[in-house]
Amino acid sequence: MKKKTNIIQSVDRAISILEVLEKSLEPLGVTEISNRLDLHKSTTFGLLNTLESKGLVYQEPENGKYKLGLRLLQLGEQVHQRMNLRQQAHPFLKRLVDEFKETVHLVLKVEDDYVYIDKVDGPQAIRMYSQIGKRALMHCTGVGKSILAFLPEDERERILAKLELKSFTPSTITNIDKLRIHLKEIKKQGYSIDDEEIEMGLRCVAAPVLNHRGEAIAAISIAGPSTRMTYERIQELIQPIKETALSISKSIGYLS
Repeated sequence: MKKKTNIIQSVDRAISILEVLEKSLEPLGVTEISNRLDLHKSTTFGLLNTLESKGLVYQEPENGKYKLGLRLLQLGEQVHQRMNLRQQAHPFLKRLVDEFKETVHLVLKVEDDYVYIDKVDGPQAIRMYSQIGKRALMHCTGVGKSILAFLPEDERERILAKLELKSFTPSTITNIDKLRIHLKEIKKQGYSIDDEEIEMGLRCVAAPVLNHRGEAIAAISIAGPSTRMTYERIQELIQPIKETALSISKSIGYLS
């Protein structure tokens, strides 16, 4: 891929300032920002003044330091509304169903809950745990484990510390250390399998949907009865589910 050469330097620098502020846990002064970006202090000050005039950064009156402005929240909300995840993902889910004839799910991370927000039934759909609006269990579903595996470590550990590892079948993981090892494997391979862990006779393969930071905000899965979802069949579905999850991720801003 060719690198773009028609980059406007001042715009590029202004965006870099926003990125520095986004990564900082505390407001930053002009000198701190200029040092981090290796910019002249006067250049940094001018860019900050421009960003502040548009509401993109806010200068704290008590110490003169800068943080991100509320205008970014307004812009982000507009993007969110226009790029509704369910709307973005649905055509991809439908494509999977058309090709593989099994039920496909989309689960969204809502704070510490994972909620089914879309489900496209295959032509031979069977009754299963999943329903739109219902919470997905984290430790024993493909979608739940996919999201957990791709969260930042501190957030994942915070969730695991209060997670009840309830047993649903003999295959449910109920040991926290085993679950941690399992999640590391999922992150390494990029997909998760629910091998009759929440319901006997049901298997699925899932993959995470990632945001621009590479963090999981959702997951998709292909599910069906174990009589059709054999281990050989699951191996055939791994690459398609990963590629589809990646396509959805890119459609909402993920850069691989």
